[in-house]
Amino acid sequence: MHTKLIVPILIAAIVVWRIYVRMRRTFGRQSVQPRRMTIRITVLALIGVLLLLAAKLDVWTLGGVLAGGACGALLALLGLRHTQFESTPEGRFYTPHTYIGLTVTVLFFARLAYDIALLSHGIPTASAGPGNPYAAEENNPLTLAVSGAFIGYYLAYYTGVLRKSRQPDREAPVIQSTPQ
Repeated sequence: MHTKLIVPILIAAIVVWRIYVRMRRTFGRQSVQPRRMTIRITVLALIGVLLLLAAKLDVWTLGGVLAGGACGALLALLGLRHTQFESTPEGRFYTPHTYIGLTVTVLFFARLAYDIALLSHGIPTASAGPGNPYAAEENNPLTLAVSGAFIGYYLAYYTGVLRKSRQPDREAPVIQSTPQ
């Protein structure tokens, strides 16, 4: 095996592993881990800010990022309505709505795979300039809208899960009888 193939194979293995971990988090009961969720929120917010800064040069790309982020946040609110929360002696848990999270994740990875396929086959876009034949694909509004939806969804969803998991359990009120 050539040494030039080691790095792409390692990168592909890491990407496949992250896809597996991401997909696993959209199914079944999950424990609420505030520290990890806070780190995810912070990282996604930083990526979102960097995406906005990169997109500010073009109205269409900025619009794509903002529209995608807004759609993702709305989907997160819908997903939170359908998420089940429970508190047990083992800790707090949530069960996400399977299809909403799965749809957002699959959409993101499908668009990523499409972009990688375009770039790996050396297919420059029609509006590419002479300096960088892939410049148009780097600032594609659809790609940035899907990325914005992914970031907006998980920012809003994890924030909502943290907020709802910190609320005290709603148990039936204890009625005390008073002596008469």
